[in-house]
Amino acid sequence: MYDSGSGGGLAYDSSYWSFGVARLRSSSAACSRNPSMFGEFKEVMTKEFEMTDIRLMTYYLGIEVNQREDGSFISQAGYAREILKKFRMDNSKSINTPVECGVKLSKHDEEEKVDPTFFKSLVGSLRYLTCTRPGILYAVGLVSRYMEDPTTTQLKIAKRILRYIKATIDFGLLYSTSNHFKLEGYSDSDWGGDIDDRKSTT
Repeated sequence: MYDSGSGGGLAYDSSYWSFGVARLRSSSAACSRNPSMFGEFKEVMTKEFEMTDIRLMTYYLGIEVNQREDGSFISQAGYAREILKKFRMDNSKSINTPVECGVKLSKHDEEEKVDPTFFKSLVGSLRYLTCTRPGILYAVGLVSRYMEDPTTTQLKIAKRILRYIKATIDFGLLYSTSNHFKLEGYSDSDWGGDIDDRKSTT
C-alpha cells in the first residue's frame, strides 16, 4: 500500500517490510527495513534526480539523529542554540519549567503591545522545536493563541519557554529498539482555563 500524505511523506507498508520517504522542499530522507528494496529505490532515484547519499542519517532539517545500540535518539540542540541566540536569550537565566503553574492569559490584556512579526517568529521557532520536545507543547500552544495582537505579558511567557529550553537543551526523544516497554499516557484538563471563551485545554 502506498500513501502520499499532506505532510509531504510517502510510505509503503506490508506485513514483511516497511518503507518510508519524508520530503520537504528540496530535502528528502528515506528509510526501510528491507536492504534490497532500499538499494533499488536509491538506484532509481539517483538516475532521475541529482542526489547525495549521506549514508546513516545524523542530521535532517535541524533535527539531530544519534543512532545507537539502544535505539535512535533525536534532538534539536543545535537549532535550540540558534534560536536562543536569535532572540537574544542565550545569556538569560535558565528555569526548570516551561510555564508557570496556573498562568492565565487573555486577548483583552491591557498591557503594552509588542511587534506581532517578532512574536510570530519567536512562537514559530518554538513550534518547530516541539518536533522533539513534546514537553513544551502545552506552553507553546498557550502563546500561539495570541499571534495577531500580542502584548508584553504574552511575550514574557514565550521567553520563559526559551529559558526552559536553555536549561534542558540536550533533551529529545529516544525511539528504543527494545520490544519490552510499557506505554503510559496521562491526561488532565484545566477546566475552562481560557478566560476569554471558557474552553478547556486537555
